[in-house]
Amino acid sequence: MKIEFVEDSAKRSQICEKILRALPDWFGIEKAIVDYTNDVRNMDTWVILDGSEESAFLSVKKHNNCTAEIHVMGVLLKHHRRGLGRRLVNQAVEDLQLKGFKYLTVKTLSASRPNKEYDQTRQFYQNIDFDPVEEFKTLWDEFNPCLLMIKNIEKPNGK
Repeated sequence: MKIEFVEDSAKRSQICEKILRALPDWFGIEKAIVDYTNDVRNMDTWVILDGSEESAFLSVKKHNNCTAEIHVMGVLLKHHRRGLGRRLVNQAVEDLQLKGFKYLTVKTLSASRPNKEYDQTRQFYQNIDFDPVEEFKTLWDEFNPCLLMIKNIEKPNGK
């Protein structure tokens, strides 16, 4: 399996839609899928290819010259627990470090709304050194409380 940076904005959008629609337990809100599909057109995006199959992707939103966010990531279910998400995050971190970024954030469903799929998602981020920062009970809506998590990606001595 190889990681590729996706140059074409329409291709980023197509990959995002295909993978998110294959993950209804995580991405079951139609408006969210449409918004993500449109949003990634203007974001750095990487895809993991298994032969010609797009198996996973990650898109990064840059907030300023210090902090970026994993805006959306999806891994096809048959590839879960095979290290693809970790590889994508590592690729994004490597790229962001070269550009001088210090922090990488992610927003995910808070534990205050029980959900086994998102329990796994939060555990994944904790396993790769993201720390919880704050819960926003109504950022998305009252039924989907948001947990902001952060990872320090600054290279030692700022190098």
